[in-house]
Amino acid sequence: MPATMKVMLCSEAAAAHWGEKALLSFCEDEARVHVTDVGELLRKAQQAGRKLDAMGIKQVALSGEGWCLESRWAFAQGFYNAKGGQRLEWGQTDAAELAELDARTTATYWVREMINGTPEDVYPASLATEAGKFIQSLAPTAVNYRIYSGEQLKDLGYVGIYEVGRGSVRPPTLLELDFNPTGNAEAPVAACLVGKGITFDSGGYSIKPSDGMSVMKSDMGGAATVTGALALAIRRGLDKRIKLFLCCAENLVSGHAYKLGDILTYKNGISVEILNTDAEGRLVLADGLLAASATGAPFILDAATLTGAAKMALGRDYNAVFSMNDELAQATVRAAREECEKAWHLPLEPFHVGQLGSAFADMANVHGGEGMAGASTAAAFLSRFVPDNGRSWVHMDLSGSYQKSANDLWGSGGKGHGVRTIAAMLARVCEAPAS
Repeated sequence: MPATMKVMLCSEAAAAHWGEKALLSFCEDEARVHVTDVGELLRKAQQAGRKLDAMGIKQVALSGEGWCLESRWAFAQGFYNAKGGQRLEWGQTDAAELAELDARTTATYWVREMINGTPEDVYPASLATEAGKFIQSLAPTAVNYRIYSGEQLKDLGYVGIYEVGRGSVRPPTLLELDFNPTGNAEAPVAACLVGKGITFDSGGYSIKPSDGMSVMKSDMGGAATVTGALALAIRRGLDKRIKLFLCCAENLVSGHAYKLGDILTYKNGISVEILNTDAEGRLVLADGLLAASATGAPFILDAATLTGAAKMALGRDYNAVFSMNDELAQATVRAAREECEKAWHLPLEPFHVGQLGSAFADMANVHGGEGMAGASTAAAFLSRFVPDNGRSWVHMDLSGSYQKSANDLWGSGGKGHGVRTIAAMLARVCEAPAS
């Protein structure tokens, strides 16, 4: 059994021999994290967790009175890598904090492990099944789910998921999960979550270069994130009815794959010309958003690793937030801030929809001109598949859900960033008085 290293927070600078502005110092079985600016507490705590993990230290215990709920969690976020093997003791804290830390761990670590799984193990049917089993394990009597796949999707009119996934021998899949703790089968649905679950994205015939394709097992990050968010909300005591839709497929090249020039016609009658098969996420999400809209829920949120444009704008630190309702978008940004996550409101206006013109269909799946905002037009595409002109809908483009290479805060792979924001939005919506 390896020895446990104690980790303490200190407000004094490290001794000079540890180096100028040293973050860590060591004495026997104890590490000290030196934070001289309280405004940097959470960032420094996470950096310390990352440094200790990178040093190969596998077992730590947080010690002393300097730790709080958020600094403990920040340290844990850094003290993680995809290979596993870490053991972390939270230290002395009260029952409420321990319950919250356990809830975050249950939700976020499931998300990170699913995103980090191989595309051979995490494929459309397995993602949908594992998500359903995970949520059901948290509330066995309150959860029911159904899985639709393959030709069944075509028969039911889920044209986007079916067409994107038909190039793979592993069938595309839709998960419809109902969390209903009320015990009333007629209870209204308070909110719907929709997630993009592309378990591997080659780009299809608009094929990606190898470097871009190497991380495309993470393209199901939206599905994992909304599942984790619902899990966290349940663990926090959510008591309203929520529906979850995961739109799962592999976007591969084959003789039966969908092609540029194809036209898809959705349940709401909107026809879409395919100009780029690598803009597949919006095609599958459209089905999920239509299914969510049919529930009559007053709030819909979708999450997806949707565009490279969002990453170009925000890097991998912030998630992008879009809505046709600025107040709702800003509420989402505030929820992120309150949950110590990062989100930024990017523009979305009706004119963005007009930038998706097609000579053969109601719209194309990508914009066709120079100087147009790729992340905003992707969100505009989705706005055609939600009610009330998108006034009760939020789209999150998850720029910050995956870390391609380790940095000073995060190990390589899934991060779970966004889980807390979405869980907080569920709580906000469910607490709001009925209109």
